Amino acid sequence: MAEMAEVSMCSITEVTPEEERIKIRDIALAAEANSKEGDTFYLITQRWWQHWIEYVNHDQPNNLNEASSLSEHCDSLGSSRPAGIDNSDLIYDATSEDSNGGIEIHDTLLEGRDYVLLPHDVWNQLHTWYGGGPTLARKVISSGLSQSELAVEVYPLRLQLLVMPKGDHCTIRISKKETIGELHKRACEIFDLNLEQVCIWDYYGRRRHALMNDMDKTLDDANVQMDQDILVEVLNHVNATGTGDCMSSIRYNGSLEKEATSILVEPSKSSLSIAGGLSASKGASKIYSTEITQSQSLTSPARESDNAVAIVGVSTRGSSGGLTGLLNLGNTCFMNSAIQCLVHTPEFARYFREDYHQEINWQNPLGMVGELALAFGELLRRLWAPGRTPVAPRPFKAKLARFAPQFSGYNQHDSQELLAFLLDGLHEDLNRVKHKPYIKSRDADGRPDEEVADEYWANHIARNDSIIVDVCQGQYKSTLVCPVCNKVSVTFDPFMYLSLPLQSTTTRTMTVTVFTCDGSALPSACTVTVPKQGRCRDLIQALSGACSLKHSEKILLVEIRNHLIQRFFEDPLILLSTIKDDDHLVAYRTPKLLKNTKYLQLMHRLIEQGASDNQNSSGWKPYGTPLVSLISCDDEITRGDIQTMVQRMLSPMLRSESLGRADVSDTSISAAVPDPCSVLSSGEACSESNVSLSDNHVTSSKAALPKLPLQLIDENSACIDLLVGEEKTIKLSSSSPSILIYVDWSQNLLEKYESHYLENLPEVFKYGPVTKKARNEPLSLYTCLEAFLREEPLVPEDMWYCPQCKERRQASKKLDLWRLPEVLVIHLKRFSYSRSMKHKLETFVNFPIHDFDVTNYVANKNNSQRQLYELYALTNHYGGMGSGHYTAHIKLLDENRWYNFDDSHISPINEDDVKSAAAYVLFYRRVKIEDASVSNGFQSCVGVNNASSQK
Repeated sequence: MAEMAEVSMCSITEVTPEEERIKIRDIALAAEANSKEGDTFYLITQRWWQHWIEYVNHDQPNNLNEASSLSEHCDSLGSSRPAGIDNSDLIYDATSEDSNGGIEIHDTLLEGRDYVLLPHDVWNQLHTWYGGGPTLARKVISSGLSQSELAVEVYPLRLQLLVMPKGDHCTIRISKKETIGELHKRACEIFDLNLEQVCIWDYYGRRRHALMNDMDKTLDDANVQMDQDILVEVLNHVNATGTGDCMSSIRYNGSLEKEATSILVEPSKSSLSIAGGLSASKGASKIYSTEITQSQSLTSPARESDNAVAIVGVSTRGSSGGLTGLLNLGNTCFMNSAIQCLVHTPEFARYFREDYHQEINWQNPLGMVGELALAFGELLRRLWAPGRTPVAPRPFKAKLARFAPQFSGYNQHDSQELLAFLLDGLHEDLNRVKHKPYIKSRDADGRPDEEVADEYWANHIARNDSIIVDVCQGQYKSTLVCPVCNKVSVTFDPFMYLSLPLQSTTTRTMTVTVFTCDGSALPSACTVTVPKQGRCRDLIQALSGACSLKHSEKILLVEIRNHLIQRFFEDPLILLSTIKDDDHLVAYRTPKLLKNTKYLQLMHRLIEQGASDNQNSSGWKPYGTPLVSLISCDDEITRGDIQTMVQRMLSPMLRSESLGRADVSDTSISAAVPDPCSVLSSGEACSESNVSLSDNHVTSSKAALPKLPLQLIDENSACIDLLVGEEKTIKLSSSSPSILIYVDWSQNLLEKYESHYLENLPEVFKYGPVTKKARNEPLSLYTCLEAFLREEPLVPEDMWYCPQCKERRQASKKLDLWRLPEVLVIHLKRFSYSRSMKHKLETFVNFPIHDFDVTNYVANKNNSQRQLYELYALTNHYGGMGSGHYTAHIKLLDENRWYNFDDSHISPINEDDVKSAAAYVLFYRRVKIEDASVSNGFQSCVGVNNASSQK
């Protein structure tokens, strides 16, 4: 380690901790308010900084000032005065300082965890008091799309300068805000060249991308990346003028690239490990603590051999390739796990280890100019190279952050989201189609599915043709049905992966109160078990069986809220997940009548406490549970008919003493009240009763039933008193689907009926303690696949335009697998988002490792072969939302053995340990039926159970 600077320590005894704290606080606030581009900040080890915070705040109350908040996240280091500043834990080797690169810091440092950034004046004051070092200065630069944000460039660009044809090479550090002219100047100084002798090239991926001759352009604007190669080409003639000869040298046949590769086989003398990107925005450069995120030892970090070469055509013969880990650069486990699964996909490993450069689409506007493919290819080759030294994926991380800013920084991200972006980005960079033709899809128009599917796939391949399509893309059949005109539309769409829904349990219990509309029974609560991802038809079917529904009846399901009908569940495809556990559901048993009918809704009202029965309707408030029946629109209906219908609906709740002197049983009451079927349709009779309104015995028994204070709301919203003029005909509204009737429950009327049956509706599900068994109920992967393929209505945001209705409709959608890929990627949707809440489902999914049989789920029956898949890789997520840790389980097919890839640490595991509740993204490889019996790690397909038997 370089000798620490000696600094004057005078007057230390005269400065108290309180004075130090106030002095540093004032300096920091002033410096921060005036910070600008070009200012210098200094790294100081978090360990020393925390000790100083404890020292100056030892006698202060908690949270007395902003700086003391740092101690909330750390263990106390005591109140003794710190020794000299010691930044040795931030650097690799303090005894060596390369003139080109300077002192090199560790490549996985995080602000707030490993170091703090101090303004120049703060560092100077602390250094005056304590001395020590080494000094690690960094500049403030402009950043962001508008270049208006300030950030501290903790890790300047590290570039490999390659001199041709001399073969010299050197590593330098330079700010991304420096100009090409400055890079040109430094290259000439290092290699002792004249400015007019050389020209420099952007040599990313060992290919000449562009001549860097705009001397005023910054390296950032020139798209120079971390760990990139820069070709310094020495002209043949010393006195030649630059550009012409540089451009003439482009006529090379690969010998230059070959020569560069052969030269760079030996490690660079300045091989240093660094981290990429910026750290600490202007706001993050405060001297206060940021939350410590992830503990990571820096005492003996794993250093990679940072050679600038990626060996072409790597041979792993005689060595166990593929067992190379990836260093965690700071919460990059989400990226490491996804990359390991991709690089261990045999088709990708073979493709990127060969010469894939000829397939890079440099002009694709939807791609990344080939840079993402190059970065991934170089990383894959390093992971498959002989030796097991962990690789730091800094160049790939920098490239990823450039094209996908959502993955920039060092926060935790979703591994599946990264995987989706990476597959799509690699496809566009490697798309063999240079000019995509415009193709308009034709409607099916009754043509065979096989013909339409082949046409859709041919159109897709005409625009999309890459190794990603060859390996990962399949096709599914999408069927849309209009809920109004029943128009059926069939399309065949490509897919890259399947996102399967995942629930903590497969069933749920639902409690519904069942009412009869003919007065044949009292209301009763009915509890049934239905699929958690089921539809309303599942609930109706369960209720029909539980309450012994007759063939002449049907169930009408509604939601009750605030004593009113909130909504009718008339669409059988409505998801049960839209019904909350604290909702109140009611089912009405109504006749199966296909004629022109309307709903008669009987709404109850109760006088407000303290008001009199004689006051107007404004004193009444909704009460109880509405009742529903059906009424025919084709027959003439009188006010007396409505009175009779309502009396019959309420008759089961009528107290026997309310009939007067005669002791009438419930049965006689029902017999004395006309059957509503005679009111609904005079031409039809109910299966249970043939009583009509004209029967004489009905008229003779009416006196036994109490008259009800009913009011009908007509089409003009006027109230009609049904107690007056029983023979008057009611004109039914043609626009409203329902007839609204109010019954006002006076105290006198409440004494005649057992009205408590209308009150206190039970919730759909009463919350209670959840048992461990229920929480951990396992799911089959086949069950998840069926839930994904099940017919369901589109969400309102994805409404479909029906060509027959000429309107947008919330159609129902059904998916079927049609064409399966070589590699089937399955995403288990463990993370759910509802409103502002995020949840992770820890449900154990029982997924097959061998013989994943999806034959029964493929709608294309032309393919008679069984569709079997073998698991070879998966990612795992441990922990909760916004945190946790990702790993990967990989099966090396050459060894027929499973390994756990935990960032840089790799260890063998048993096949029994592959399955866990942490499984997140599964990678399946198609099993060739003719090879299924070969001893290559696959199970014999003889006697394999079909999908239904494995559930």
